[in-house]
Amino acid sequence: MTTEPKDRPLPREPLGEPQLRRLVVGQGLAAVVDALFLVWLTLFVLELSEPGIATGFVLVAVALPRTALLLPAGVLVDRVGAARVVVGASWLRVAVLLALGALVTFASPSVTSVALLAALLGVADAAYFPAALALLPAVVPAGKLSRVNALVQGAESGGDLVGPAVAAGVVAAIGFEATLGGIAVLAALAALALTALHRAIRNGGDCEGPRDDAGPDAVDGEQLSSARALGAGLAYAWREPLVRGMLAAVALINIAVVGPVIVGGAVLADQRLGGAGALGIVLSGFGAGALAGSLLAGWRPPTRRGWTVVGGVAAIGAGVAGLAAAPHVVAATAVVSLVGLGSAFLGVVIVATLQERVPERLRGRVLSLVVLATVAFDPFSYTIAGVLLPYGTTTLFVVCGSAVLACAALVAASPAIRSLR
Repeated sequence: MTTEPKDRPLPREPLGEPQLRRLVVGQGLAAVVDALFLVWLTLFVLELSEPGIATGFVLVAVALPRTALLLPAGVLVDRVGAARVVVGASWLRVAVLLALGALVTFASPSVTSVALLAALLGVADAAYFPAALALLPAVVPAGKLSRVNALVQGAESGGDLVGPAVAAGVVAAIGFEATLGGIAVLAALAALALTALHRAIRNGGDCEGPRDDAGPDAVDGEQLSSARALGAGLAYAWREPLVRGMLAAVALINIAVVGPVIVGGAVLADQRLGGAGALGIVLSGFGAGALAGSLLAGWRPPTRRGWTVVGGVAAIGAGVAGLAAAPHVVAATAVVSLVGLGSAFLGVVIVATLQERVPERLRGRVLSLVVLATVAFDPFSYTIAGVLLPYGTTTLFVVCGSAVLACAALVAASPAIRSLR
């Protein structure tokens, strides 16, 4: 069963403890590094080759290992501890960025060599993401989880909002080599902050790793295999109505929102809103809304979280459906901003709830499922958008928005979620 959170005495300041400051700085910088590097990588591959399959090949090289290794990484987090995995993944990211920088500076890299190094970054991401989420409840008191999650996710949303412009501007000003060097420095600063946090946890005797020699998945003193440990995590997520409902909501929102907003938004911009420039404005609105939603969730954590989840899912569905009727770029930007706000607010609430209530021994595996539900279904979302687009953008937005609204009704029917406070 899920466990009820137990609050510890809190200082008044949201980040009044050094460990919390290290955590927010480290994870916030890591989120900015991800946003900047993705833009750098896309621009650099376009510089190496003509636009087309090469760019997609490199981006797939990052995405495939990240998606494939997320669930095994969740087992690793539960086996060896979130802080150790976060630190190892952070320094692996630094090493890969330095290797890529050396390749770019002193050699003539091919698309294949860049893709191989990019794949190593995908491996680092697969380990880092669930470990970073599992690390928060090991450091952050339960009453502060929403606020700290909001700050970290706010840094991510802020990086997504300004990252493209900043990365493109810096590349134009100082070149690819120097820009990548700056990104590597930021990654090293993030790794240093997280390493200092790990040392503080270890020295304080509050290590979040396995508590005894048998480990967290021992049965009669015998350690389960990794496959059986993963199966135990999946079985727990399926068996618990609260976890199952929240994971289903995250997955469905990802499927029904990402493709329609990006692919459908591009077609809508071309047909009705005024062209490619309008699409940039609309997507910036989504980023701004996501940033506001993250910060709002931390500033005003909801007291009735169950109904907040229901209302958030419904608002996202209504926003996607509402794009069908957006007559101009201002209205479309306003609607998409609300979708971004609702998505980010909901993300903070769901993640904080699972961090509080999932047993520590299963936390890495369950949170790896959250990350998987967030990132793994993008291809399906794009495919659905492509299948529905021939019937018009109105059909696309109404069908996908209605699917999210139906999900809100199903979530509302769950007593475990309705009663959540």
